[in-house]
Amino acid sequence: MAKPQEKVSFGQRLKQIGMVFSFTAKQDKWFVPLAAGAVLIPLALTVVAVLAWGWLWLPIGILLTVLAVLIVLNLRSNRAMMNAAEGQPGAAPQILESMRGDWRVTPAVSSTTQMDMVHLVLCRAGVVLLAEGNPQRVRGLLGQEKRRLAKVIGNAPLYDYTLGQGEGELPIRKLRMTLMRLPRNLSGKDVNALDRRLKALTARPQMPKGAIPKNMRPAKGAFRQTRGR
Repeated sequence: MAKPQEKVSFGQRLKQIGMVFSFTAKQDKWFVPLAAGAVLIPLALTVVAVLAWGWLWLPIGILLTVLAVLIVLNLRSNRAMMNAAEGQPGAAPQILESMRGDWRVTPAVSSTTQMDMVHLVLCRAGVVLLAEGNPQRVRGLLGQEKRRLAKVIGNAPLYDYTLGQGEGELPIRKLRMTLMRLPRNLSGKDVNALDRRLKALTARPQMPKGAIPKNMRPAKGAFRQTRGR
């Protein structure tokens, strides 16, 4: 049975917002001016509305001000995180795991000692391979994974992208939007069935637990005869 999620208190939520605010302000020079505008403009309109139509507009104006600040914080913090993730090995799986929806991510299904790696993503679009590292080396890793996956994915679509800033590469800041725009080729049942086949492909056989059955035990003296040869 799944464990119930722990509730986040109001104080913890404010602390998280403060940490995001501080991080975004350090990474994005336009965040503070935009946040100030999101506060000042709605407050100015609220003052005008209160003077013209009464105090009923005060709580409405405060709510609109808070909403405007949160919208600016959400948009600019996402941009700041994408910029900070550029060039960081292993950043792609973390971005995908934070996305809404059914994104089943297996980081570094194939890798090299030079920090080249290929990540496997299973979603409603099909199977997605994300490569990051040296373009020459990851090309071989992608080819290897495609041949391996071709044994089990059947007719499911297979997409592959190489992350980076070079020609023909996908910048990591565009990763989320690119995958969100992929067509939904599979149903939920198809995704579950494909997930089971992919797990079986990478599963390793394990020795059965418990006592060895009598009909599988070696005859008495077999080990002594083997050592005597």
